[in-house]
Amino acid sequence: MENETKLSIYRAARTIKRKDNTLYNALRSIYEDSIFVGEISQLWPQLPLVANLRCGLWYNPKFHSTCYFKSTDGHTNNWSFNTSRLNFHIALLAGQKGGCIIVDSTRRGKRFPDSMSKTIPIWTCVLNRSIFNYLNTFSNADASLVKQDSNIGCNSHDWDCSLHLPLWVSETEKAAIEDRLEGWTKDLETSGADIAILASCLKKPLRPLWISQKTVIWINEVPDYDSWDFTPIILVSASSTSGVTQHRTTSEFSWNYIPGAGDDEESWARGLSPNLFWNHAYDLISTGPDVCNQKVADIVEKDRVYRARRGQDAPQITVKPSISESSPCLDPLLCSDLSNITISSSDEERGIFWLGSTNLALGSSQIAAECSSNVDCVLNCDQWPISVHHQEAEAYLHLPIVSSKMDRFSLFNNLSSAVNFAKSNLTKGRTLLICCHDGEDISVCVCLAILISLFNDEVSQVSCTPLLGSFDDGKFFSETGITKCEMRRRLVYVCKFAIKARPSRGNLKQVFSFLNSEVAEV
Repeated sequence: MENETKLSIYRAARTIKRKDNTLYNALRSIYEDSIFVGEISQLWPQLPLVANLRCGLWYNPKFHSTCYFKSTDGHTNNWSFNTSRLNFHIALLAGQKGGCIIVDSTRRGKRFPDSMSKTIPIWTCVLNRSIFNYLNTFSNADASLVKQDSNIGCNSHDWDCSLHLPLWVSETEKAAIEDRLEGWTKDLETSGADIAILASCLKKPLRPLWISQKTVIWINEVPDYDSWDFTPIILVSASSTSGVTQHRTTSEFSWNYIPGAGDDEESWARGLSPNLFWNHAYDLISTGPDVCNQKVADIVEKDRVYRARRGQDAPQITVKPSISESSPCLDPLLCSDLSNITISSSDEERGIFWLGSTNLALGSSQIAAECSSNVDCVLNCDQWPISVHHQEAEAYLHLPIVSSKMDRFSLFNNLSSAVNFAKSNLTKGRTLLICCHDGEDISVCVCLAILISLFNDEVSQVSCTPLLGSFDDGKFFSETGITKCEMRRRLVYVCKFAIKARPSRGNLKQVFSFLNSEVAEV
């Protein structure tokens, strides 16, 4: 009896939560929070607005760029500086524009997500320390050159390397993070990242600032970011931090406010992407909660049909009620497979990224279908085939690879075919576009395996560090093999050009296992 009572309470709580977290409530909450984001961006209109994927992408119709800072890298006792998520393009963008504004959000109970409270502050500090070490090394090598070279931002003695954390992070936690900074700095310096470019671009050290809906800003006293002695990384937490459910009412509708509504979009968005939402935001918000679900279903289906007619990836969106939902009168929680939906907010995100002079490029399967005539051959790693303009059979290969969450060996089993295909085409001097459904994970890992297997190393004459060399048909790899450090260094090279790269840990493990098995065979 007691167990039945507990189960009933649990079901009741889940039912209440489900009724609060309706699709209209989520979209209306995002729309309201986006007004605050717009107001903050207008305080410094010259600074580029950046979305922290994926939640932040919902809170403005147009972002200059995107970044990927994970909250898990800032969790207590799990702090990390991950060289596979360097976000170098954000540091370079901030250096070019004088700073930037990063948007994210979090669920009820916190003012800021851990990505903003600790992950980004750790990132800025490690980058500052690496630049400081580079300036010192450069100065010791040739002091006269430092004075003559106008590209060097400032003297290393003026460079702030302190760890700047918000006041709500305890001194004990701050001290624990500081103890790890030296190791993270060495990891960055040995990863092959181009610190020289960063040092020449940043005139002042990076420093985070925090703004939430509770922050008091005097509009007539907004400081000019050029007057600061640092390059500001302004962290905007979009949502209100009230600890209770806020029931809001307008002249037409009543609705419940959801903090951090853009988070975990698979559980509520029903196939709607940020781009689709902002293209139809007025209609979705003005029609009200009663017809919102049907309106979204119509928008998603029309977009699917439009892409299908253009020969693009357009899987059918299936909608199923939650397993735990038993009452027919309640709005069911919908589950949709978004793994094949391209979430894109700008033309840059949909572009092709060429990796230096390697003749290799990365992109999504959608852009590959549109631009296949601009490359010599295409390696499609999406689950779904695409129509390409190439007539020759050896110019196109489709390897239906799924994510590591669905199949732990899917990538591993296909890498040999991918490397052989790349080898046969690169030998002939052809350009190769590697694509997957989003151009961010599987295609990046396939490209990484190709770079390690078929390209050699060259030593930099300036820093005496190894750099990616040229195509050598696998001779260098057969002689040297692979280490985690080497794989990390090559991944940094890929991310230098493919700024949207977000390879998953499971897929990277499969790449490393494949490379080790190739070495064993040799």
